[in-house]
Amino acid sequence: MASDMLTLIIVTLIYLLAVMCLGFYGYARTKTATDYLVAGRRAHPVIMALSYGATFISTSAIVGFGGAAAFFGMGLLWLTFLNIFLGIFIAFVVFGKRTRRIGHNLNAHTFPELLGRRFNSKFIQFFAGAVIFVFMPVYASAVLLGGAQFIKETFNIDLNWAIALFAFIVALYVVSGGMKAVMYTDAFQGTLMLIGMTILVLYAYGGMGGVTAAHRRLTELPQVIEQNAAKQIEAFNKEANEQLTPDLVARLGGLGKKLGAMKDDEKATYMKANPKEAELAKDLPRFKSFMGWVAKREEQGGKKLGIVSFLTNRGTAPAGLRGWTHMPTGGSMFWYYMVTTVILGVGIGVLAQPQLSVRFMTVKSGRELNRAVPIGGLFILMMTGVAFVVGALSNVFFYHIHPKGGEIGFVLANQNTDAIIPIYINAALPKWFVTVFMLTLLAAAMSTLSSQFHVMGTAIGRDVYEQTIVGGERRGTTVLITRIGMLIAIVLTVVLTYRLPDSIIPAATALFFGLCASSFLPMLFGALFFRGITKAGAITGMCTGFFVSMFWLFLVQMVKAKMPALLAPALLGSDSLLGAPWRFIDALVIAFPLAAIVTIFVSLVTKKMPQEHLDVCFEGMGKAG
Repeated sequence: MASDMLTLIIVTLIYLLAVMCLGFYGYARTKTATDYLVAGRRAHPVIMALSYGATFISTSAIVGFGGAAAFFGMGLLWLTFLNIFLGIFIAFVVFGKRTRRIGHNLNAHTFPELLGRRFNSKFIQFFAGAVIFVFMPVYASAVLLGGAQFIKETFNIDLNWAIALFAFIVALYVVSGGMKAVMYTDAFQGTLMLIGMTILVLYAYGGMGGVTAAHRRLTELPQVIEQNAAKQIEAFNKEANEQLTPDLVARLGGLGKKLGAMKDDEKATYMKANPKEAELAKDLPRFKSFMGWVAKREEQGGKKLGIVSFLTNRGTAPAGLRGWTHMPTGGSMFWYYMVTTVILGVGIGVLAQPQLSVRFMTVKSGRELNRAVPIGGLFILMMTGVAFVVGALSNVFFYHIHPKGGEIGFVLANQNTDAIIPIYINAALPKWFVTVFMLTLLAAAMSTLSSQFHVMGTAIGRDVYEQTIVGGERRGTTVLITRIGMLIAIVLTVVLTYRLPDSIIPAATALFFGLCASSFLPMLFGALFFRGITKAGAITGMCTGFFVSMFWLFLVQMVKAKMPALLAPALLGSDSLLGAPWRFIDALVIAFPLAAIVTIFVSLVTKKMPQEHLDVCFEGMGKAG
């Protein structure tokens, strides 16, 4: 055990040394603000694709969403499809080329700056930067928590220390090296992630008898649980009847109540006067012990039967879960959460992620984006596809193979889905792979966190402070202010991470993705493709998406489809302002269409933007919209 820990520490130190060297290399090659903010706009397509993928896929996808798949099942693979189709193909080929071209034409260095300059609006740049800086820590804290969870399980250290140590390591290189350091380290970490997830899926299927056998056992698992639970209940009833007959239990129960109401001297008098009762009372200690045993067994059986009814009733329960190879029942509580929050929230929200959009500005031409598509698509498939499949299949391991056996991952992890994947890795795979996978998760978390901290820093430094408060860029201050912003963002993220509840990683991730889609996506789509979208239309659409999302999140939407809306108990005295199914529907489904409608309508009735400005924006792209 000591040698395993020593090996783990040595390998981790080597990995961290490599990251720091790449961070220093990026720092040494950073000469200008453009280098610091968008990597000099000359990134190689392979570097860009791996950086994009590693930034997109974090521990929230592997640990958080992998754990969610252990609960919801393989229906989450629809999110993999959307991630590849929208997050890679549409993002690179459709959105990416225009983002890169317009960003270059307007000399934009950040996502809010791109939107602000496209619509000639400092308010848009300020507002977008403020939204990113205030709400991205929710997403970043989910990523940080996912990495810290695995460090806690692997090194057996306190979670609070794991969080602090992890954040400190990432801060060292992202604050100093800027975008070049972030992209170099992302590419290295993305390569490690590919290796780790490939080994994981091979071991997972190999340990369960192959692909066909593993999926068959997963499909049959709800029925197996139901049958075993029925056998346990039958054995329980038999044992109970052998211990004490129903008639004796009733008599003892009555005597116990009668004696319990008497004082000690009254009990002695009663026993002398009733010798038969006194003889019966000799069985009371055994009766009390038996009743304690009954209560304990009933509690255990109740939990087991609760899981059985959740998963084997073919959707008749309000929750609607039907096993791990089926989607939840349409229109049920968990169908709304899984489809509207997890799948659509993250699947659509990826198109308006600031930390991803800025990657398109780092390459020198649209050709590089075309070359990056296959690499990005394969990367996302191996990351999310493997995480979701292995997460669901982990239940087969926990129930049939795990030393404790007889339980699913959700139960073994004390109903904390964020802990399922770390527990599975440490229990199911060889010790040497624990080291490899720890590096995979470290790489996933660090690559995403570094980009998040970079974006939050630029949001507060360039978009909020420099461009709006002091009225424009001041020579020599961009990098300094951005670094200060990053440090503030890191502190906010760490503080928030300490306060996150269990099983929150998917919900926190989806919250930020959905908020970005509702606030920014209609405006971004119009900015890239249509000359007719006006400044007023962009502003009103952005504000509509944001404020409708806030209203829905605070007063209507129940977190994870079961916890109260954020402010509803305090303000309304209830879990939600609205009843089912509205309380289970994600804010994105309401706010995004409204924002799009408002953007279009206001643009139709307000003053068009100057033709000269539009010509500059769309230079090199021919007619747009």
